[in-house]
Amino acid sequence: MTETVINSPKVQPDKKSVPVGMIAISIILAAALIFLVVKYVDQKNKMIEMETVLTQEKDSLAHELMLMVASYDTLKSDNDSLNASLEREKKRIIQLLSVNASNIQLIKKYRSEITTMREIMKSYIVQIDSLNTRNKILVAENTQIIQEYTKVQNSNAELEKVKEELNSKVEIASVIQAKNIAAVALNKKRKETSRLALLDKLRICFTLRENPIAKAGVKEVFMRVLRPDSLIITSSPDNLFDYKGNKLIYSANRSADYLNQDIEMCIFLDNTGDFVPGNYSVELYLDDNIIGKTTFMLTKR
Repeated sequence: MTETVINSPKVQPDKKSVPVGMIAISIILAAALIFLVVKYVDQKNKMIEMETVLTQEKDSLAHELMLMVASYDTLKSDNDSLNASLEREKKRIIQLLSVNASNIQLIKKYRSEITTMREIMKSYIVQIDSLNTRNKILVAENTQIIQEYTKVQNSNAELEKVKEELNSKVEIASVIQAKNIAAVALNKKRKETSRLALLDKLRICFTLRENPIAKAGVKEVFMRVLRPDSLIITSSPDNLFDYKGNKLIYSANRSADYLNQDIEMCIFLDNTGDFVPGNYSVELYLDDNIIGKTTFMLTKR
């Protein structure tokens, strides 16, 4: 039996199927690459945008902080405790300025701190305004007190001046004055004379005036007889008395019991040999005051 050989046609490989697969893969890869590139560009743009926002926010925060520092510089108070608190808050803000906020979470945190600081600063402003208002009130009250005190001082000064004037008047009024002063030169027969050669004694008589406001008691009257050349005639260089804080020499003296009524008295001075011709002055002193004066004359013949 003859075997019939059937020649089957040979299957040829599909030359077009391989390029199509590669093309499909290439298209998929290209699409993926394009997607990644677009995604990358989008992410980069978002990052740039976020960085810009962060930079702007940081700049804004820094600006606010610098404004707050400047505001603290203008806050002044006379209260030491409050000034210390202000300085602490100011340093805290300066420290915050030096911190680099690198992400949104830190930005939010610092924004919250700034809000808190701003509230603290507002409370300080209220306190300072309250203190300043109180200080103005105290200054006004102090000014009024000073004015009233000045008025009282002026009033007291006026009263003191009036008192001094009254005391001066009383002091002047309380001085016991002498009246009817008469200086007479006597010879040895107790007769009046004006001749130096016949002079034995000098008699000065006077009346201490009545003075109801003067202090009563024993009064000592000092007499000074001044020669024409102004020398004082005295029986002893130890005859001294106090007058206005100084020591004065006197010629003679006499005491009397003064009872605020007129009292007549005389003081005698012996001829010491120091008399010379000319005009003489006589001064009477009592209780640190000159109470009277008179004159007399001695002639050579």
